[in-house]
Amino acid sequence: MTDNASWAKTPAVRRNMQAIRSRDTKPELLVRRELHRRGWRFRVAYRPLPEDRRRTVDIAFTRLKVAIHIDGCYWHGCPEHFIPPKTNPDYWMPKIQRNIDRDKDTDEKLSAAGWTVLRFWEHDRRSRVVEAIEQTLREKT
Repeated sequence: MTDNASWAKTPAVRRNMQAIRSRDTKPELLVRRELHRRGWRFRVAYRPLPEDRRRTVDIAFTRLKVAIHIDGCYWHGCPEHFIPPKTNPDYWMPKIQRNIDRDKDTDEKLSAAGWTVLRFWEHDRRSRVVEAIEQTLREKT
């Protein structure tokens, strides 16, 4: 048994999991394209907290201090769509919970630093997401 066995049962599973994107996901790209088409300019995978360089936001409007997250249903524990893993749940359930806890902590830290934080799920309708973002941006300008 290798060190990797704690989270991946086989090398094939490991390769598959490593191939999952942490940025430039399809839902994120669709929202970014529409925002860009409408004339909005933003930063991607931005690190707004100097004291915590590992935390990023998917889309950042730095001048207005608006941080956008588009969370995957599985990785961030969507209350509607999350299905607990059947394989290796002793590893994955705490991992998902750590993601949820980190998301909450990130939101709190960003808010304390003066950022407006918007979180959406990957299953949210793109038009609703873009409209909500635009409304927030208009209120801040």
